[in-house]
Amino acid sequence: MKSTIQPSLIALISLLASFSGEIVQPATAAETQPVTIRFTAKVSSEPFSCKTTYQLGKPTVRQVASDFRFYVSEVALIDANGRVVPVTLEQDGKWQYQNVALLDFEDKTGACANGTVETRDRIIGTVPKGKYTGLKFTLGVPANLNHEDSALAPSPLNLTGLWWNWQFGYKFARIDLQSPSMTQSKPKQKHEGHGGAASSGFPIHLGSAGCQAATGSEKPTRCIYVNRPTIIFTRFNSSGNLVVADLVQLVATSNLNQNQSKTAPGCMSEPNDKDCMGIMTSLGLSFMGKPAATQTFFRVE
Repeated sequence: MKSTIQPSLIALISLLASFSGEIVQPATAAETQPVTIRFTAKVSSEPFSCKTTYQLGKPTVRQVASDFRFYVSEVALIDANGRVVPVTLEQDGKWQYQNVALLDFEDKTGACANGTVETRDRIIGTVPKGKYTGLKFTLGVPANLNHEDSALAPSPLNLTGLWWNWQFGYKFARIDLQSPSMTQSKPKQKHEGHGGAASSGFPIHLGSAGCQAATGSEKPTRCIYVNRPTIIFTRFNSSGNLVVADLVQLVATSNLNQNQSKTAPGCMSEPNDKDCMGIMTSLGLSFMGKPAATQTFFRVE
């Protein structure tokens, strides 16, 4: 009597075993463990606040911040053998999408009146089970997502305040400073750098520049200045350490009380704007022919 093999997984395994003499085990998903990577914003050793006036820059001047947000992507842990293991981000529909996460330290108080009440200080995901001793991430939005339409993009890529336009893509970081001494000593300057809203003071908007497309309504195929620094910490324990974004270090060598003629106020990533020199150096990016140095904006505590 002729037997019939049912089209099932068990029958298939049995058939393969009869040929090989071994029992073939079905593949199983790799075991994972949860991971939370915590961030904080500080001004030297002091926690950042939208309501506090700080002494910043070189020479130091009194500053308040009206925004402090940035995107990170390509987050990974590093094991004891130096192997880089990507973190699979939790797809929460709000703060994390694909391999991009938004960190937000403004809370709509004080100078941050145009911001949001909610803040975000962590990245949540999973990694294969193991022991990890380091951390790696990119500051910015990856190229495959950088030139989406924010009006149609999922959260957190739907924030128009962190988007210029198709040609320039997203603002990878937005840290806006307001200097009373600057606005009082000379006429208020306005500029729609990279297609953004008119602004004054010393805004810091990091993003790609020199992006090229066939027409103004099309997405660029490449950007000359990518401006996505990779941050690596060889010693990082997610259960005990956190990543500090230090505003003092970001502007340590920047004169916040001046602005190069015929450029946007502050640093809006324009490749010819000398006011960006100190910012790019602190972020570990090459700029205006100056090689990249070790970044100082982030540290581990």
